[in-house]
Amino acid sequence: MDIVVKHRRAIIDRKDLLEALEAYAAAEPGHDALRLRLVQSLKQALSDGRAECRRRLESNEATGRETAAGLCYLVDQVIRVLHDVATRHVYPVVNPTAGERLDLVALGGYGRGELAPGSDVDLLFLLPYKETPWHEQVIEFMLYLLWDLGLKVGHATRSVDDCIRLARQDYTISTALLEMRWIWGDQALYTELKDRFGREVVNGSGAAFAEAKLKERDERHRRLGDSRYTVEPNLKEGKGGLRDLHTLWWIAKYVHRVDDAADLVTKGVLSADEYRRFVKAENFLWNVRCHLHFLTQRPEERLTFDVQPELARRLGYTDHAGTKGVERFMKHYFLFAKDVGVLTRIFCANLEEDARRRPSKLKLLRLSRRTKVLEGFQLEGNRLNVTAEGQFETAPIDMIRLFEVAQRHELDIHPQALHLITRNLKRIDAGLRADPAANALFLDILTSRKDPETALRRLNEAGVFGRLVPDFGRVVAQMQYDMYHVYTVDEHTIRAIGILAEIERGKLGEELPLATEIVHNVVSRRVLYCSVLIHDIAKGRGGDHSVIGAEVAQRLCPRLGLTAAETETVAWLVRYHLAMSNTAFKRDVSDPKTVQDFAELVQSPERLRLLTVLTVADIRAVGPGIWNGWKGQLLRTLYYETEPLLSGGHASGRKDRAQRARAEVAARLKDWTEAEIDGFFRRHVDSYFMSTDASSVERHARLMREADREEAPLTLATRIDRFRAMTEVTLYTADHPGLFARVTGAISVCGASIVDAKIFTTNDGMALDVFTLQDAEGGPFDRPERLAKLSTTIEQVLMGRVRPREVLESRSAPSKRTMNFKVQPRVLVDNNASTRLTVIEVNGRDRPGLLFELTRALFALNLTIRSAHIATYGERAVDVFYVSDLFGHKIRHGGKLRAIERRLTEVLAFPAAQAPAAPPAAPAPATETPSPRPARRSAAR
Repeated sequence: MDIVVKHRRAIIDRKDLLEALEAYAAAEPGHDALRLRLVQSLKQALSDGRAECRRRLESNEATGRETAAGLCYLVDQVIRVLHDVATRHVYPVVNPTAGERLDLVALGGYGRGELAPGSDVDLLFLLPYKETPWHEQVIEFMLYLLWDLGLKVGHATRSVDDCIRLARQDYTISTALLEMRWIWGDQALYTELKDRFGREVVNGSGAAFAEAKLKERDERHRRLGDSRYTVEPNLKEGKGGLRDLHTLWWIAKYVHRVDDAADLVTKGVLSADEYRRFVKAENFLWNVRCHLHFLTQRPEERLTFDVQPELARRLGYTDHAGTKGVERFMKHYFLFAKDVGVLTRIFCANLEEDARRRPSKLKLLRLSRRTKVLEGFQLEGNRLNVTAEGQFETAPIDMIRLFEVAQRHELDIHPQALHLITRNLKRIDAGLRADPAANALFLDILTSRKDPETALRRLNEAGVFGRLVPDFGRVVAQMQYDMYHVYTVDEHTIRAIGILAEIERGKLGEELPLATEIVHNVVSRRVLYCSVLIHDIAKGRGGDHSVIGAEVAQRLCPRLGLTAAETETVAWLVRYHLAMSNTAFKRDVSDPKTVQDFAELVQSPERLRLLTVLTVADIRAVGPGIWNGWKGQLLRTLYYETEPLLSGGHASGRKDRAQRARAEVAARLKDWTEAEIDGFFRRHVDSYFMSTDASSVERHARLMREADREEAPLTLATRIDRFRAMTEVTLYTADHPGLFARVTGAISVCGASIVDAKIFTTNDGMALDVFTLQDAEGGPFDRPERLAKLSTTIEQVLMGRVRPREVLESRSAPSKRTMNFKVQPRVLVDNNASTRLTVIEVNGRDRPGLLFELTRALFALNLTIRSAHIATYGERAVDVFYVSDLFGHKIRHGGKLRAIERRLTEVLAFPAAQAPAAPPAAPAPATETPSPRPARRSAAR
């Protein structure tokens, strides 16, 4: 559909510009002077024209496509002026021969008449025969001028014969020529090329061209992740983006020989409604793309987090109750991307129908004439199709049954059937949603042992899922504006169901051993699958999605055929689906009260099994790199600590458990004397042996003995754990106040993240600190040079030679991508979560050195950190500290509690360089009497 550029002379007046340049050229200033004047005049014309196009877009006087057309018109006129000056005044030919003709032809998107602010200009210099010296001079002059103007020009110089020959060999070239457009010059050459291209290239090759373009599209999707629901999508190359629309248009133009998308309606390829969806999707994507290029001042195609809010504002999206404007904008983006997928299926269906009618001419995906009927559907090859065009009109339930039969027989769905579903979606109404047979079919699909993820994704892509389960329809294309969630809510849910199915099939046994073991002990599979389906279904409604989701479960589960008991369990799981991860990642599992409180919430072994598997599937489906071995270890520890309390067993007394742990360690130290073993045991309290596995205690014992013999002031040992994707750093030195803060500062200076630290103080005043680290990508901090730097930095920090605060302040500020997120600082003080300690939870935007600043502030407040659990969810840091006063007691004084909250809020609210200064903490001398540091401190991040 051609776009008419309004008030074109306000963008550029070619006539006036050319007249001024020709008047200058007539004064014979010389080629160098003329060239300089050309560059100055055309550069100014480009700048003014771009500014006018941008003004129109940002003032809503022009749409994105109108802006692209205006920019295209601007470049056209510049090229025409340049051509005329070059051929009339720089390299004039008085009597040109038949071979000294030249056409300027636009190709690709530029040929289509759409030029984004940052797009390349694709030019074809079209010749009648071979290139002459005159051609070479003119083309070289024009290209150098265009480059001087700052245009990114892709060019080719070819004859008509060259173009035809190369187009037959390469579909990329034939695609470019498919959208060629004459700009200037001898139009006869362009007319000849267009006529011959249609007769000699396009005729009879539609099937092969379409097959090549669809294959190219599939490879592009695989390269970019094969999902249109990633929360930072590529709007040009990504699935459901502009390139997919272009692919459909190329195929339609090539196969159906049309020049306007509206002609596809008259040819029966698209209905009027489908054509409107095509145009709306194209307009929306062009609006976003033009704004994005102007905003970033570069040909940026990714909708990254840092640009999404401003794009939303420019496009008129505002915050509504429960939903941010940026989330509404991105939801519309994903819905349009979904529409592009629907249009793709319609095109494929049309191609196959055309192949049925003209099998000798169009062989793409051609149907076998030998078909049979399978459970009321036509089986064509390995795909199910309808037996009659009106099948879904007379039996709407078949829109669900089609997917169930295909899943059970491991078949694909024919595009023609999907096309008909699109046109009959409104028949999935309240009556069908109340039909027990329809709900039973859906439940069978959800709980099938044959790849429920693929079947549900097909249901979702076809629009059936959201119509049958309206609550799920509300989260289709629903994104969360944060750096933690990688997919939209519907895509995350479907992936979680797929992971659950893989756990059941034993495919993730090495990565998820506990879930793989206990999933087969679950009494009701239906409860488990329904809880995964519903756990995030209430996101985007405002309020607590867990609470609202539980209410949805109470309504939805009976409709799906679950019993009252099953419904109650699903509702409980949805209500508390974050409880296990919150406890494991944010609380001290070695504290008996933590486990007791969690057990009282869960109440039964069956719920514990269900909740464990649900939690694992949920976290694993958030996105690449979110799940790691450390999170698995924390969840396993919580499960194994809780399970005995729920199964009727009795947890052994702490003394007995510690004694058994000592015996296991003693068995590993067979080369030690009994006196050495007893001496080592006397140095540690019971909690050390209860919270540390025997192999680690053995390593610590040997490290401590060696360090004591050598009288080393500081000992540092590293161990890489590939399974947990962690690096363990063990530090052994004399304890002194502020040690924890200084070591975390040194680690921050080296660029590592603390994901766990168990910090113990021996009874004779030595600190045994075991930090578990990751790098910025979530892998082990394992490069030798970085480990060497870490050892040196820790030593220098403890000796006072390096001040972490100064180093961190000198670092560059966080990227705009991170700084764009607003996380409200929050400090929660809880005196009920532990019997002996005060629990402080802080929430705020993460930044380099935040943990160091927080621990330094706690030290300055005369608090002793007993344990700390540090987690990062994208841009959000959630850190929990178990603290006491210097005498080991809870903090109960109201004034002191308010001071803690105020100080930590200041740290969260300001970057390290701006945070109010805390009192400096100088290193204590080695001979200083140890402070009343707790016997054990552990940190997990």
